[in-house]
Amino acid sequence: MIKSIIKGIALVLLVSTAVSCSSDFLDDPKPKDSISPEIVFGSTEGATSFLSGILRLQRSTLINDEASGLHSILFARSVKGGDLIQKQIWFGADYDYLVYLSTGTRSKFSWRLPYKIIDQVNNFIKGVEESEKISKEDKDALLGQALALRGYYYFQLAIEFGDAYQSNQNIAFPPIYIKPTSSPNPFSTKEEFFNRIVTDLEEASSKLGNNRINKSYINKQVAQAFLAQVYQYMGKWDLAKKNANEAYGGNVLKVLNAEEYTKGFDSMGATEWLWALPQSADQSVYYKSHPHAMMDHVAVAYHGTFINDDFVKHFSKTDVRNLFSNFYEKPTGDWQEYVTAKFKFTFEADLPVIRYPELVLIEAEAEYHLGNEGKSKELIDAIRQNRDTQAKATNVNGTSLLEVILLERRKELYGECGVEWFDAKRLLRGITRTGNHRTRVSLPAQDKRFQLVIPQEELDARK
Repeated sequence: MIKSIIKGIALVLLVSTAVSCSSDFLDDPKPKDSISPEIVFGSTEGATSFLSGILRLQRSTLINDEASGLHSILFARSVKGGDLIQKQIWFGADYDYLVYLSTGTRSKFSWRLPYKIIDQVNNFIKGVEESEKISKEDKDALLGQALALRGYYYFQLAIEFGDAYQSNQNIAFPPIYIKPTSSPNPFSTKEEFFNRIVTDLEEASSKLGNNRINKSYINKQVAQAFLAQVYQYMGKWDLAKKNANEAYGGNVLKVLNAEEYTKGFDSMGATEWLWALPQSADQSVYYKSHPHAMMDHVAVAYHGTFINDDFVKHFSKTDVRNLFSNFYEKPTGDWQEYVTAKFKFTFEADLPVIRYPELVLIEAEAEYHLGNEGKSKELIDAIRQNRDTQAKATNVNGTSLLEVILLERRKELYGECGVEWFDAKRLLRGITRTGNHRTRVSLPAQDKRFQLVIPQEELDARK
């Protein structure tokens, strides 16, 4: 196991392919743009510092305030559904479905960030595998995290640029890279792409243990959570059930804390958080692509996101998640009528990526598809009655039960990970906005707007 971590990682580990360099920066005080692999991978601590840099890349700004970090990819999905309403501000084009250009910000960023991380991961894997200074045990812990990251970001590319796993459109999928290279690989097929994702994540899960430095790092449970999401997307329900259950530990009540739901979603120390992007005063993304900055209408921030009135109606008055108000005293039906107090913005607010309730709900859906409706209801009611002590037991069956599960996912996870859009895509459902939306949209199932256009810069690099 990793015993310690070097704090204050050098910037070069974030932006250079360190394993391709040979000069020893300790022998020369002049600034360098890289560090030799012998130093980086000469110890577990050095390799961990490189890994820390890769993890920090997940919050990096590559273009502008709506193209900054993993959280911006997830929030763009959130505003493409029907539950949130976005001003004509950052993410306004995503909300209005005006981002389908090969030269557009969304396509460029949602391609660049995953591949930037994958490139660094491939360099990291090469360096760790070739190191003669790192023990087998520590190599497994390091490689497991790297493989999990690579699988996760290939999955994000599949979600954004590929057609749904269950669809028969069979469009070309993005290229696959498992070794450092400066030459473009050919586009892949859906089968090849998902084989790569599953292979990486299953191998990661087999290498990792339970320990980690903090919740921004990856352990076995995080890798299993990734697998649960992937198998849910693929419709492999037995595997989705297994991985979701093991990721949260199988004890629903142990991982739920209704009181924390009202605390602002700003601390990765919360009971319900499994994996997060941390922030601190000296390492903040500030306002950039921050769901808190968009959705908090009290703090000095963007005040850019509102809540659809039809969505608000799904929450009982006794549900702790009912944090909606007519903050601006707008008339009924005005698109700015409702805001939420779910997210509290500060420059140090941590960013949630995966919370345990999502995994419980994946398991509930898996049980439904496997024909175990009684168990599915038990799991869904564990969430519902934890959030609302007045909630009655679920008493519907068949497709009506599936609708209850999908609605509960929306109620639990709105603003966090684009769950409504994600579910519509994977289940080959459309999205029809109702109520007080600023922009009405009706997307049929498998509409071409469920995938982004491959950026022109990628096509130009192949000429």
